[in-house]
Amino acid sequence: KLFTLNQKYPTKEKLKQKREIDLLFGKGKWLTCGNLRVISIDLDKKPQEGLIVENQKVGVSVSKRYFKKAVHRNRIKRQLREVYRLNKSIFTSVFGAHSLSMIFWVNSVMPKDFKSLEENFLSLCKSKK
Repeated sequence: KLFTLNQKYPTKEKLKQKREIDLLFGKGKWLTCGNLRVISIDLDKKPQEGLIVENQKVGVSVSKRYFKKAVHRNRIKRQLREVYRLNKSIFTSVFGAHSLSMIFWVNSVMPKDFKSLEENFLSLCKSKK
Protein backbone atom coordinates (compact mmCIF):
# COMPACT_ATOMS: atom_id res chain seq x y z
CA LYS A 1 0.00 0.00 0.00
CA LEU A 2 1.22 3.45 -0.86
CA PHE A 3 -0.81 5.51 1.58
CA THR A 4 -0.38 5.89 5.32
CA LEU A 5 -3.09 5.50 7.91
CA ASN A 6 -3.14 9.28 8.36
CA GLN A 7 -4.46 9.80 4.83
CA LYS A 8 -8.08 9.17 5.62
CA TYR A 9 -11.01 11.53 6.07
CA PRO A 10 -13.21 9.74 8.61
CA THR A 11 -16.59 11.01 9.82
CA LYS A 12 -15.10 12.22 13.12
CA GLU A 13 -13.01 14.75 11.16
CA LYS A 14 -15.98 16.21 9.29
CA LEU A 15 -17.37 19.52 10.45
CA LYS A 16 -21.13 18.96 10.68
CA GLN A 17 -22.55 20.24 13.96
CA LYS A 18 -24.39 23.55 13.77
CA ARG A 19 -22.93 24.63 17.12
CA GLU A 20 -19.36 24.16 15.86
CA ILE A 21 -20.09 25.94 12.58
CA ASP A 22 -21.72 28.87 14.39
CA LEU A 23 -18.71 29.17 16.70
CA LEU A 24 -16.40 29.08 13.70
CA PHE A 25 -18.21 31.92 11.94
CA GLY A 26 -18.53 33.86 15.19
CA LYS A 27 -14.94 33.71 16.42
CA GLY A 28 -12.82 32.21 13.63
CA LYS A 29 -10.08 33.97 11.68
CA TRP A 30 -10.25 34.31 7.88
CA LEU A 31 -7.32 33.71 5.55
CA THR A 32 -7.38 34.00 1.76
CA CYS A 33 -4.77 32.91 -0.74
CA GLY A 34 -5.51 32.75 -4.45
CA ASN A 35 -8.90 31.15 -5.04
CA LEU A 36 -9.09 29.47 -1.64
CA ARG A 37 -10.33 30.97 1.59
CA VAL A 38 -10.32 29.31 4.98
CA ILE A 39 -11.93 30.24 8.28
CA SER A 40 -10.33 28.56 11.24
CA ILE A 41 -10.20 28.56 15.01
CA ASP A 42 -7.57 26.68 17.00
CA LEU A 43 -9.16 25.41 20.21
CA ASP A 44 -5.74 24.80 21.81
CA LYS A 45 -4.89 28.51 21.58
CA LYS A 46 -8.44 29.82 22.08
CA PRO A 47 -10.40 27.36 24.20
CA GLN A 48 -14.17 27.84 24.03
CA GLU A 49 -16.42 27.10 26.96
CA GLY A 50 -17.93 23.65 26.84
CA LEU A 51 -16.47 22.75 23.44
CA ILE A 52 -13.78 20.11 23.20
CA VAL A 53 -12.78 18.41 19.96
CA GLU A 54 -10.45 15.44 20.16
CA ASN A 55 -9.16 16.01 16.62
CA GLN A 56 -9.23 18.51 13.81
CA LYS A 57 -12.57 19.03 12.04
CA VAL A 58 -12.76 20.32 8.48
CA GLY A 59 -15.62 21.15 6.15
CA VAL A 60 -15.72 22.41 2.58
CA SER A 61 -18.11 24.79 0.87
CA VAL A 62 -18.69 26.13 -2.63
CA SER A 63 -21.04 29.04 -3.25
CA LYS A 64 -24.19 28.64 -5.28
CA ARG A 65 -23.62 32.20 -6.46
CA TYR A 66 -20.52 31.15 -8.42
CA PHE A 67 -21.71 27.70 -9.53
CA LYS A 68 -25.39 27.36 -10.29
CA LYS A 69 -25.18 23.65 -11.14
CA ALA A 70 -24.82 21.19 -8.27
CA VAL A 71 -22.65 18.97 -10.47
CA HIS A 72 -19.94 21.66 -10.57
CA ARG A 73 -20.23 22.50 -6.86
CA ASN A 74 -20.00 18.84 -5.88
CA ARG A 75 -16.97 18.25 -8.10
CA ILE A 76 -15.05 21.14 -6.51
CA LYS A 77 -16.05 19.98 -3.02
CA ARG A 78 -14.86 16.45 -3.80
CA GLN A 79 -11.55 17.82 -5.04
CA LEU A 80 -11.14 20.07 -1.98
CA ARG A 81 -11.77 17.14 0.36
CA GLU A 82 -9.22 15.06 -1.57
CA VAL A 83 -6.60 17.83 -1.42
CA TYR A 84 -7.17 18.08 2.33
CA ARG A 85 -6.96 14.30 2.74
CA LEU A 86 -3.67 14.04 0.87
CA ASN A 87 -2.08 17.04 2.65
CA LYS A 88 -3.66 16.60 6.05
CA SER A 89 -0.37 16.58 7.98
CA ILE A 90 0.64 19.99 6.56
CA PHE A 91 -2.80 21.47 7.24
CA THR A 92 -2.83 20.11 10.80
CA SER A 93 0.64 21.48 11.59
CA VAL A 94 -0.39 24.94 10.38
CA PHE A 95 -3.95 25.26 11.71
CA GLY A 96 -3.66 23.12 14.85
CA ALA A 97 -4.45 19.53 15.80
CA HIS A 98 -7.61 20.54 17.72
CA SER A 99 -9.11 23.08 15.38
CA LEU A 100 -12.27 23.76 13.43
CA SER A 101 -11.82 24.85 9.81
CA MET A 102 -13.95 25.46 6.75
CA ILE A 103 -12.42 25.69 3.27
CA PHE A 104 -14.11 27.74 0.54
CA TRP A 105 -13.55 28.08 -3.20
CA VAL A 106 -13.98 31.80 -3.95
CA ASN A 107 -13.92 32.14 -7.71
CA SER A 108 -16.45 31.63 -10.47
CA VAL A 109 -13.89 29.75 -12.59
CA MET A 110 -13.63 25.97 -12.24
CA PRO A 111 -10.20 24.84 -10.99
CA LYS A 112 -8.07 24.08 -14.04
CA ASP A 113 -6.98 20.72 -12.71
CA PHE A 114 -6.35 18.89 -9.45
CA LYS A 115 -2.66 19.89 -9.43
CA SER A 116 -3.43 23.62 -9.54
CA LEU A 117 -5.99 23.19 -6.75
CA GLU A 118 -3.37 21.41 -4.65
CA GLU A 119 -0.84 24.20 -5.30
CA ASN A 120 -3.43 26.76 -4.16
CA PHE A 121 -4.05 24.71 -1.01
CA LEU A 122 -0.34 24.40 -0.20
CA SER A 123 0.28 28.13 -0.75
CA LEU A 124 -2.67 28.85 1.58
CA CYS A 125 -1.01 26.70 4.25
CA LYS A 126 2.36 28.43 3.74
CA SER A 127 0.83 31.91 3.96
CA LYS A 128 -0.49 31.14 7.48
CA LYS A 129 2.99 30.59 8.89
